[in-house]
Amino acid sequence: MAKPTTILVKLESTADTGYYYVTQKNPRTQTEKLSFRKYDPVARKHVVFKEVRLK
Repeated sequence: MAKPTTILVKLESTADTGYYYVTQKNPRTQTEKLSFRKYDPVARKHVVFKEVRLK
């Protein structure tokens, strides 16, 4: 069996609320760390979410 090409990554809020999203990424095509502007329901606004290591 081949290993899967996608890995799970955790997108953590930069508003320090502790809220995070879990998504997939292909490390062969996207070598840099992900950062998205998404909605944080704890802060109740859109903030930047940056990729951190999934434990």
